Amino acid sequence: MLCVRRQSVRTKSQDLLYSTRIKAVAQDNMRLLGLEGDPELKFLLDGGDLLKVRSGSWKKMRYYKLQEDCKTIWHESKKTLKSKQTFSVEDIAAVRTGRHTEGLRKYTEEAVEDRAFSILFKGRHKRLDLIARSEEEAKKWVSGLEKVISNMNNLSPQKKTEHWIYSCMHKADTNYDQKMSLKELKSFLQDINIEVDDDYAEMLFEKCDASKSGFLEGKQIEHFYKILTQREEIDVIYGEYAKTDGLMSADDLLNFLRNEQIEDASQSDALQLIEKYELDENAKRKQQMTKDGFLLYLHQPEGLIFNPAHKSVYQDMNQPLNHYFISSSHNTYLLEDQLKGPSSTEAYIKAFVKGCHCVELDCWDGSDGEPVIYHGYTLTSKILFKDVIQAIKDYAFKTSEYPVILSLENHCSLEQQKTMARHMISILGSALVTKLLGDKMPKCFPSPEELKGRFIVKGKRLDKLEDTFSDEPKAAGDESVTEEEDDEGDEDEKEKNSKKSLKLAKELSDIVIYCKSVKFHGFQDSRDKQSFYEMASFKEGQAVNLAEESANEYIRHNTDKLSRIYPGGLRTDSSNFNPVPLWNAGCQIVALNFQTPCLEMDLNQGLFLQNGQSGYILKPSYLRDRATEFDPISLTKGPWLKQKTLHVMVISAQQLPKLNEKKSSIVDPLVQVQIYGVPADTTVKETPYIENNGFNPMWNESFQFDVFVPDLALVRFLVEDYDFTSDNEFIGQYTLPFNSLKNGYRHVPLLTKNGDLLSSARLFVHILVVDAE
Repeated sequence: MLCVRRQSVRTKSQDLLYSTRIKAVAQDNMRLLGLEGDPELKFLLDGGDLLKVRSGSWKKMRYYKLQEDCKTIWHESKKTLKSKQTFSVEDIAAVRTGRHTEGLRKYTEEAVEDRAFSILFKGRHKRLDLIARSEEEAKKWVSGLEKVISNMNNLSPQKKTEHWIYSCMHKADTNYDQKMSLKELKSFLQDINIEVDDDYAEMLFEKCDASKSGFLEGKQIEHFYKILTQREEIDVIYGEYAKTDGLMSADDLLNFLRNEQIEDASQSDALQLIEKYELDENAKRKQQMTKDGFLLYLHQPEGLIFNPAHKSVYQDMNQPLNHYFISSSHNTYLLEDQLKGPSSTEAYIKAFVKGCHCVELDCWDGSDGEPVIYHGYTLTSKILFKDVIQAIKDYAFKTSEYPVILSLENHCSLEQQKTMARHMISILGSALVTKLLGDKMPKCFPSPEELKGRFIVKGKRLDKLEDTFSDEPKAAGDESVTEEEDDEGDEDEKEKNSKKSLKLAKELSDIVIYCKSVKFHGFQDSRDKQSFYEMASFKEGQAVNLAEESANEYIRHNTDKLSRIYPGGLRTDSSNFNPVPLWNAGCQIVALNFQTPCLEMDLNQGLFLQNGQSGYILKPSYLRDRATEFDPISLTKGPWLKQKTLHVMVISAQQLPKLNEKKSSIVDPLVQVQIYGVPADTTVKETPYIENNGFNPMWNESFQFDVFVPDLALVRFLVEDYDFTSDNEFIGQYTLPFNSLKNGYRHVPLLTKNGDLLSSARLFVHILVVDAE
């Protein structure tokens, strides 16, 4: 009995110690986020019951709470062998109040509108549809989560590192005594993705254990943290320029900006950086920068590889619409594959968040007279056309106000076509372009600037726009068209039906203004017979052949016409084709499956990263000139040849994520530097791999690239986990236009497969772009 009682007492003591420790950890993280004492954050930490909604018959109460790290949500689950589940606040794309998802609209009553909210995730993670016990609790959940997300995003890189490392330290403190033993230190190092041999771990431990107690605590743990986060490469650079009593004066910093960063900087610029990023008030008063301030600057936009001037719209937006590359999506309604995956309005929202400005609507007859959108002749689910139009209205211009093209693939009966037109006119209102902008027939497209905040319908039209200026009376009613029906569809069934005439409702025809779909019959036919607003869609195979065999003709065609390229029908897995050769040929609307993480989407995101992520990139002048001689395959002399030499030194990386949750699994990272552009520029070079270090690997590996057409080149940094038995595993990547590179010592942010930011992971590189001799 005595033993049992002692066991019981010890367990309660441990529970009390655990509870006290957890509260202390939570307090530390609340303070770090700047939310100490915040009532809404306290509400999240206490947690509560929420009704989880999956279907009409699946609605179950679940307990949710924010964990003490202030970035992980825990919730119970009844799944076999899994009593709890977690997700990171960093994985949340948005928290949306009300019944705005298809699931909540379909499976709940209007009475719960004020208690309902949804958590939407980055990537393919399924959303959470939830109902709180009261309107007040729903507001606390939404407001609290938004506050945590916002404050987490606004943490400085150093604070993010501190938050992450101390969370891992707390995790390693298995007996909750706020001390770290040698065994716990080794466990912690594995958690942060670094493996060291026992001798080094013991040496590090002894160096910090000044009291020789066999444990690290308090100041000793702080000492360990400083050793761990020391950046040897930064020390060297800082030491080279810190010539004023061991610190950087404004003059020292100016020398660094001019000599290393190759910036046309002034003393005023140096002083502004000190004022903005120096944390030591004493140093700031003396107009000096400490090493910590210098490192903070290198992590900010001014110190990143992407030119901060290109983060806003910097290009001429008053050129005709066809003079721009336009970020474009194929089968936008799909979240997964092309055969049986779900269709959702969320797919449109996600595309808009990624900067898409041309979306596709595959329209078919639905029940109750309401047209639906889905992938015809497949098992993909169906969504209402009107719900899609409402989502488009609500989210199309969240990222940029430049025009959005609605590419219609119309398979509907006359009556449901009229319903489509009615929904677009009533929901989109004055934002829908329903007539030419001017009073007379134009000879070219209006500009993105003129079309700001407007929707353009791409589809079939019964007549030419020129006819609207004719005095001859036009017959009323519906007509038939046989052209182009199979241009956008690529399944066998669609091919069988391609020669059937399609009745087109005048109401739908009349709102097709600047993007009339026509069939492509050759470049000569297009020059002779087609107006500027008549555009063809090309299946990828046909487009690639034209780009390879008739590149200059294709480029000239695209100087006054729009071209849309879409994936071939065999891509049932929603894979993508390489868009670069089509951009090189001047094709504006290169439509990709936005739902699929892949190299091709990385390139798309990289191209449209510039110009304020507006979804529109002005094509180089030689892709806008009707008399151009440019051919990307066989380069000749011309304004496109601006040969540059790119020198890249891959120096180091910081805080690369673990790919395998097993504690003993540590990544062996390597870096590839890839150039995509005209064939002469396309190449890749690779560092060796670093064994067992994802925390702070260092390469100091130099590469040189000759780039002949920098206007069309993209640079991609790819980090992989080396594996000698199989393909390397993806860790992170970053793609940007060649002309957006900044010279000097630069940090490179890294993105996940889905294109989302890895919060703390970085590459550190040195860039030098010079004119080729």
